[in-house]
Amino acid sequence: MKYLIKTFSLICILNLAASCNKFIDTKPEDYLTSANYYKTEAQLKYALNSIYSALAHYTLYGREMMRMGLDGEDGYYNVVTTFDGVKVYVVPSVDPDVANFWATCYQGIYRANLLLENIDKPESITQKNRDAIKGEALFLRSYFYFLLVSNFGGVPYVTVPTQQINVSRTSAEQIYKEIIADMEEAEGLVLTAKEVGFGGRISKSAVRGILARVNLFRAGYPVYDAAGYTEARKWAKEVIDDTEAAHALNPNFAQVFINYSADQYDIKESIWEIEFWGNNRGTFKEGGQIGAYNGIRYTAADPSYGYSTGIVNATGVLWEKYDSPNSLTSRDLRRDWTIAPFSVSGNPAIEQNRPIGEIYQRNCGKYRRKYEVVTPKDNQYTPINFPVLRYADILLMFAEAENEVNGPTADAYEAINLVRRRGFGKLLPGATDVEEFDLGGLDQLQFRTELQNERARELSFEYLRKGDLVRWNLFSTKMGEALTHAQNASLPAGYSHAVRYFRNVSPRDIVWPIPAYELGVNRALIQNTGW
Repeated sequence: MKYLIKTFSLICILNLAASCNKFIDTKPEDYLTSANYYKTEAQLKYALNSIYSALAHYTLYGREMMRMGLDGEDGYYNVVTTFDGVKVYVVPSVDPDVANFWATCYQGIYRANLLLENIDKPESITQKNRDAIKGEALFLRSYFYFLLVSNFGGVPYVTVPTQQINVSRTSAEQIYKEIIADMEEAEGLVLTAKEVGFGGRISKSAVRGILARVNLFRAGYPVYDAAGYTEARKWAKEVIDDTEAAHALNPNFAQVFINYSADQYDIKESIWEIEFWGNNRGTFKEGGQIGAYNGIRYTAADPSYGYSTGIVNATGVLWEKYDSPNSLTSRDLRRDWTIAPFSVSGNPAIEQNRPIGEIYQRNCGKYRRKYEVVTPKDNQYTPINFPVLRYADILLMFAEAENEVNGPTADAYEAINLVRRRGFGKLLPGATDVEEFDLGGLDQLQFRTELQNERARELSFEYLRKGDLVRWNLFSTKMGEALTHAQNASLPAGYSHAVRYFRNVSPRDIVWPIPAYELGVNRALIQNTGW
């Protein structure tokens, strides 16, 4: 059974307090305010859960992030009737998904600021528990800012639960400094991965891993602070060298994603995951829509298989990054799990292999509903958790940073080749010739290129690719290559919108526009260039 996030909306608390009319002379005693809350450890924990809950909201990881172009050149939004919006890179400043993304991030920040402001109120709590709650809140606030700065550039930066309206944008460079400072403080406060025991809660390993990620962004476009590579290397190595946590790759790549569907934790591989629970029935509802939207398309009536609209498809450029692109079988076992090799139809559901020519027709295959154990299966809501940080990513971040700092050293090769070995089944019991697909003999530039491709092979459809392309300053180049590939693919009419999807991309799309509503209410804001 997953850790059940019981949401406690502090936004609603404050709204209740603000709605009390001044002419009422009777002091109300039957509602909560920040003044009479946060008095017990349990209340601090409920407040902390409300911050986690913002991440699971449908406007973020719960649904919309899967169709906001974050897959870069790896995938496209496979809905022919949608002609505008962030889903297809036609982004107006009034786009509702962009506006909701912004609003939910700031709601999470506001909740974190409320908790941090009141963290010292309870008396009956151990210092270790107080520190852990404070550390998680600090980290989560910073993570919301990371989502904002990596998608909008500089944004208003506030660390108190203020109602102030006119707040100007803080530079991206300064926000990264603030994020890193708070995450480093959080790293000294939160519990270890062994103490936490599951991936749904922030641990030291999660903080260290995300610090590596943030520092890689800091090192890349547009900040270009090269010190970020040294820091990213340090924090990734902290995770790798942690003998107590003993993080390790699951030998079976497919099992990593089966676990997300089947309510199984693997803290060694899955260091941080966004938790969802149940099937939208009962009192507590924390179901997401992972798999129901970005799964393998199945719209027939077999309830044991799991309904999915299959709106996220792979591209030819992703397919060709894997071994044996001209074959229906690949020695890289990740390909046919990441990119579904079959279609599904009928009742009962039948899987039928796709011919080699049907590349753009293939759905994202990582989030397979048939492995869910919660029944009955809902058509929209699933209990599938979403991976935010896996150990494979730690190894690849270390390899990237090590290459940038010291060149392609033995340590860099060891990290990237461990990921490759798992991909080619060389960590499975009985595997032979385990070094068969290892990389070697590359210069720094060649290693960088292979690392960039390896991140796509391993991490595609985990909402990381666009951010990677932007920080590498390759966004326009790679999206252009995807357009050329789609144009040359002779796609059937039902899938030719893949061409339109990539044709819509322009250089301004490295960031989203500041939502028009925010510009209207906050006169200190300035719109991003080109919007």
